[in-house]
Amino acid sequence: MVMRRSMTAWVFGAAALVGSGAAHGGCGGGEDLPASAVNEAKEIFAVRCAPCHGTSGKGDGPGAAALDPKPRDYTSAEWQKSVTDEQIEKIILGGGPAVGKSSTMPPNPDLDKKRAVVKALRAQVRGFAKK
Repeated sequence: MVMRRSMTAWVFGAAALVGSGAAHGGCGGGEDLPASAVNEAKEIFAVRCAPCHGTSGKGDGPGAAALDPKPRDYTSAEWQKSVTDEQIEKIILGGGPAVGKSSTMPPNPDLDKKRAVVKALRAQVRGFAKK
């Protein structure tokens, strides 16, 4: 029963994320990304990232409460300015240890050969910036 509610919450969260345009291919770098890469990135974010970073990128996902340090708040303008696109892509691929951060942020080595998906994930992270 709990699993069913969790899955329902993730489906609605992913739908809200898709509807928000947060993973728009043009965010964070101005490049046009294939729709398939943007869609795959949305799915990956919903399953792998949102449990800790939250569907709105504020670091308030259901798994965040148990983590120390807390997940990054992608809506922070200060953080957005402090990090390059390359650094975001590096942490997506290599996890926290790749950039001297917590090992609780896991790597995604399966995305190593999916550069467009990594760029779409980075664009999604950039899309959370407060306007």
